[in-house]
Amino acid sequence: MSKNILILGGGYGGLLSALTARKYFTPEEASITLVNKVPFHQIITELHRLAAGSISEKAISLPLDKLLRDKQVDLKIATVKEIKPEEHKVQLENGNVLTYDLLVLALGSETAFFGIPGLQEHSFILKSVQDANNLREHVEARVAEYSKSGKKADGTFVVGGGGLTGIELVGEFADALPNLCRKYGVDYEEISLLCVEAAPTILPGFPEDLVQRAQTSLEARGVKFLTGLPITEMKGTSVSLKDGSSIETSTLVWTGGVQGNSVVANSGIDVNRGRATVNDFLQSTSHEEIFLAGDCAVVMSPEGRPYPPTAQISWQMGETVGYNMYAYVKGAKMQKFEPVFSGTLASLGRKDAIGTIGENKTRLKGMPASFMKEASNIRYLSHINGLFSLAY
Repeated sequence: MSKNILILGGGYGGLLSALTARKYFTPEEASITLVNKVPFHQIITELHRLAAGSISEKAISLPLDKLLRDKQVDLKIATVKEIKPEEHKVQLENGNVLTYDLLVLALGSETAFFGIPGLQEHSFILKSVQDANNLREHVEARVAEYSKSGKKADGTFVVGGGGLTGIELVGEFADALPNLCRKYGVDYEEISLLCVEAAPTILPGFPEDLVQRAQTSLEARGVKFLTGLPITEMKGTSVSLKDGSSIETSTLVWTGGVQGNSVVANSGIDVNRGRATVNDFLQSTSHEEIFLAGDCAVVMSPEGRPYPPTAQISWQMGETVGYNMYAYVKGAKMQKFEPVFSGTLASLGRKDAIGTIGENKTRLKGMPASFMKEASNIRYLSHINGLFSLAY
């Protein structure tokens, strides 16, 4: 009897779940439906470049219908409203209801604002192509306005969060703002570019010497770091810090945290702090017919710590889920999820980066790290046939 597989989310985890499942299931054995709220697969790891105007939208927003061409996967563009695991049903915001035999939840994460007053209302986030486009247009408009008014808030740009996303974004801004200033006749020396981080240092998880290398590189291009200073409130154009000081800015980009997807958290399946809990095979701990891929699940390492919510983890989860659904249906042995870490790379702008690669965590910096990051992106695009989709 043919199985009805429903995959929610067309990001790294969802797309790879669909592509991998179709490698094993024949169309007669299973129908596969993928639901995504936009018609594109978004290369989230490159959003910082789009936000600064150093890459085109087309390069990181890949049409799902082209990626799924000839894969016999039914694509539905819709937003998920509610998951009803006891009924094996999913309610969409357009009113449609989908049923399933096997369900993959790959809806990603949401921005965590940690209850900081005014932050959600007044800050920008960077979670989608649309967010990046909005931010790029806003930044240029602020520089243009500053050229007329000279208002300090318009010439001050703040990135909240010194993790990977925040540092990559501030690096792109450090390269893009001088050109924008020239375009509008503004002296770049008058512009303030700040990175505010609650922890004592930036880039957690990177070796100390590479963190220092990153900070020195960015400071040389005008970035000022405020570490050990949590943001406590945002009112209009005023950002308050824990030491009682404040920053006047029209632009705060919040990259300081993520949390589980609220639709998944409220679905009735087992969750831990809003993220679904899974067994070794990436099945929900409460519903064996539900599999998880990507940031909406929490996966524990052998050391008892959750794996970081990264693209490479989501990609590997998707491939494991794709196979394990087939094994589950066939009564075969499922694969334990054991991620392989190829390394972590952080771009610091267009011509600089740092990173560690391989099991020995070989350090890279400068252009070699930049080339490695670009190669990693090309490898992923090649893996999903994304290079082909860009050509059409």
